[in-house]
Amino acid sequence: MPSVKIPPVLRKHTGDATEVDAAGSTVGEVLNNLVVAYPDTKEQLFSGEGELNRFVNVYLNDEDVRVLDGLETAVGDTDTVMILPAMAGGSF
Repeated sequence: MPSVKIPPVLRKHTGDATEVDAAGSTVGEVLNNLVVAYPDTKEQLFSGEGELNRFVNVYLNDEDVRVLDGLETAVGDTDTVMILPAMAGGSF
């Protein structure tokens, strides 16, 4: 089953787990199953239209899924999905 690496900002919603398993054959299925298991992650991950929030970056084995097939990117049992919220910063 694919594993999902949980960023610090979402760990309060996963019982402080840094990594969880979530079934699915695509990135979208994995993330949706994550939301089923941990409902409070939904608002952080998805827009009202069901798309990834623009400030959320998702990687499959270190490859940005947006340059692959997005939420339709195929996932294998030994793959790792990593969620990285975009960080704002800089100086004015």
